[in-house]
Amino acid sequence: MSSTLKSSLNGWHLWGLAVGLVISGEYFGWSYGWDKAGTLGFLVTSILIAVMYTTFIFSFTELTTSIPHAGGPFAYARRAFGQKMAYVAGFATLIEFVFAPPAIAMAIGAYLNVQFPGIDPKAFAIGAYVVFVALNIIGVHIAATFELFVTLLAIIELLVFMGVVAPGFSVSNFVANGWAGQAEFSSAAIGGIVAAIPFAIWFFLAIEGVAMAAEEAKDPKVTIPKAYIAGILTLVVLAIGVMVFAGGVGDWKTLSNINDPLPQAMKKVVGESSGWLHMLVWIGLFGLIASFHGIILGYSRQIFALSRAGYMPKFFGEVSEKFRTPHRAIIAGAVVGIAAILSDDLQFNGMTLTANLITMSVFGAIVMYIVSMMSLFALRKNEPHLARPFKAIAYPLFPAVALIFALISLVTMIYYNQQLSLVFFGLMALGYGYFSLTQHHRDAAIDNRLAV
Repeated sequence: MSSTLKSSLNGWHLWGLAVGLVISGEYFGWSYGWDKAGTLGFLVTSILIAVMYTTFIFSFTELTTSIPHAGGPFAYARRAFGQKMAYVAGFATLIEFVFAPPAIAMAIGAYLNVQFPGIDPKAFAIGAYVVFVALNIIGVHIAATFELFVTLLAIIELLVFMGVVAPGFSVSNFVANGWAGQAEFSSAAIGGIVAAIPFAIWFFLAIEGVAMAAEEAKDPKVTIPKAYIAGILTLVVLAIGVMVFAGGVGDWKTLSNINDPLPQAMKKVVGESSGWLHMLVWIGLFGLIASFHGIILGYSRQIFALSRAGYMPKFFGEVSEKFRTPHRAIIAGAVVGIAAILSDDLQFNGMTLTANLITMSVFGAIVMYIVSMMSLFALRKNEPHLARPFKAIAYPLFPAVALIFALISLVTMIYYNQQLSLVFFGLMALGYGYFSLTQHHRDAAIDNRLAV
């Protein structure tokens, strides 16, 4: 078995991956934030989180281009701080990328259920895993080309959605009881703004996954910065546009706890039998598929990189001789995702399975963002002569802003999601138990290029 990946992705592939990893967040998930903060409160949350992500990406790109490695954040933390912090970054990223796909798969099931109400959405969700696990195993170039195609269709569809619902948009609808369900700003509105943070993060979650394709990119020191910057700008425009237009077409509260807010918003404007609605459901699936497919690529590279470096069983750190893809890692993440889908009927934390999965994924992301920005500062201090093809914009201001926002997000998420935070940190502790007992695996690991 081989343990090296094939470099075959160009700049367009990487931009498609940057946007595609995230774009399902424009189709569903974010509207749960309305339930916490109202439309106006969530708009404030979203703008603040957009600032965090923009400053983060303009900083994170320095790490990605300086240390192009399939492990992404895990590799940066290992270079900066050693194995223990590498474990924290790597396992947090793994939680982010393994818990996000089943949430997206459930949304795929909900969208298809609009067209086929007689079929259980879970069956569609599991079927999505089967199809896209197979596609990811076949080859990264084929997978990334497909990702670019469906991402372009998803962007077009979001623009069409905004255009079709625009005639039904009313500012009065959008602002009605827009502060945590109240007409006026109050202390409850502040609490709602903070409580909605995970769902604003969902707008942009996983864009950092491009870093995990760095070993498979052509000329990553040039193509990755362009993909990241173009990607985050694309996503900010789409996120704010979709949220505002959806919130202004009627009673936004009816959209705040469902997995298909865009079809339901469009239905208010064009009716249930309109061809526009059916087009949104079918083409809108491409947005969900783009993220689902892209995040499978991301989690598989994280499992692969952690295993190759001795942080997980070696079994997952090998690639298919025929396809040169990490097939075992791809399947492993799918098993976890399908198990989550099958547990949909279990009630926990007073939220739906989708909301819980989103929040768990965000916990992993935020911890990884914190460690990554700390790694950036540490490497600037300890390795001033490290080759940096792309230097963080407005250093040290932008990395500091991203770090501070991420720390605030983590503290507030723990406060508002105490049960889930116990689950998250419990998983991190279990992983650390394995890590502490397997130093011999890391000593003998194949991946020694960034050993410290």
